[in-house]
Amino acid sequence: MFDLIDYGIQSGRIANILAYLFDKSNFIRAVTELDKEEFERYHNKSVESAVSRINDILHFGGNKIIIDGKRVLIVPINATTPNISIKNLKTIDRDYIKSLSDRAIDNIENGHYDSALTQARTILEETFDYVLEKQNIEPSSKGDINKLYKQVKDEYKMHENKNADKRINRLLSGLENIVLAVSEMRNKNSDSHGVGERRLTIDRHHARLAVNSATTMADFILSVEKKSAGDNNY
Repeated sequence: MFDLIDYGIQSGRIANILAYLFDKSNFIRAVTELDKEEFERYHNKSVESAVSRINDILHFGGNKIIIDGKRVLIVPINATTPNISIKNLKTIDRDYIKSLSDRAIDNIENGHYDSALTQARTILEETFDYVLEKQNIEPSSKGDINKLYKQVKDEYKMHENKNADKRINRLLSGLENIVLAVSEMRNKNSDSHGVGERRLTIDRHHARLAVNSATTMADFILSVEKKSAGDNNY
């Protein structure tokens, strides 16, 4: 743990690493016996305790960390409401997506399919949020991943092009199905909902398909954003 934090400080990615460590998916396996409300209290208390201890250390450098939604921001101690800019947003890149994907695959190998489905949705949701925020656009409809994807499509003009090869358009239309499927599987089978929800039977290879599909789509969306920004290394 301390080696990971040291790496974050040295690489300038400590906010990214803390955001990853604080993510709910990292708490799920240890507290499977808790219901949804108990889990929320456990997670909030754990994060608050960690933030307090970290801030005791950062205090000497005149800084502190605060939680803003899913983002972890490092701000001066005297800052009350930070001006959120693209410089202090959590960076979503291929390395970050791979780390989430690898953890999801580990969960699958250990039989934790529900956790893997939650992480598949997280991969998509955080990627959608990030590319919108890169355009200084507030993501709408938090919690509704399908509406988030529609917002991304509209902003990046990802609608089917009549002049494009029909096979490319067919690929693009398939992205919608990935979002819909991951969203529905997560809602009906994942650990983020109570056991009273209608469940579905899922096998290892189906869970792996969900994670790999989400990872591939996230990589594509990041490439779309990079190309839009004029980055030739997309």
